[in-house]
Amino acid sequence: MSNTYTQIHIHTVFAVKNRDSLISIEWRDRLYQYIISIINDQGHKALAVGGTANHVHILLGLRPTQSLSSLIQKVKQGTSEWINKKRFSQFQFQWQNGYGAFSYSKSQLPNVVNYINNQEKHHAKRSFREEYVDILKKFEVDYNEWYLFDEV
Repeated sequence: MSNTYTQIHIHTVFAVKNRDSLISIEWRDRLYQYIISIINDQGHKALAVGGTANHVHILLGLRPTQSLSSLIQKVKQGTSEWINKKRFSQFQFQWQNGYGAFSYSKSQLPNVVNYINNQEKHHAKRSFREEYVDILKKFEVDYNEWYLFDEV
């Protein structure tokens, strides 16, 4: 798109189905690299990827050539297929429906990158559910507790 100039930074969060702890430390970094390759192959820029055994955070520079929902669908579908093909999990791997997405200014990026890179330490103190609800409240996002997560 000629004469289109943007600076869109999005922090996305999504969980393993039922928030099961299926992302093993043994292959977690490979998963993050795979996520980065999908994002970059779609023409966007992955700035940070991190998480724990049950969820992933992604900070990216989004180009206006593709919707965020389409990109996240490709990331989730591609990584699920990859994990299952490699048999990294003894169970069928699936991501939960939906995701959270939050925008940040360029000046906030170092703090967001630090936050994403320190997920293990961060979650020693609180659960993913607590973290996610806090983010929704911080951004004043209306949500229905009933639909917040797919439950078993």
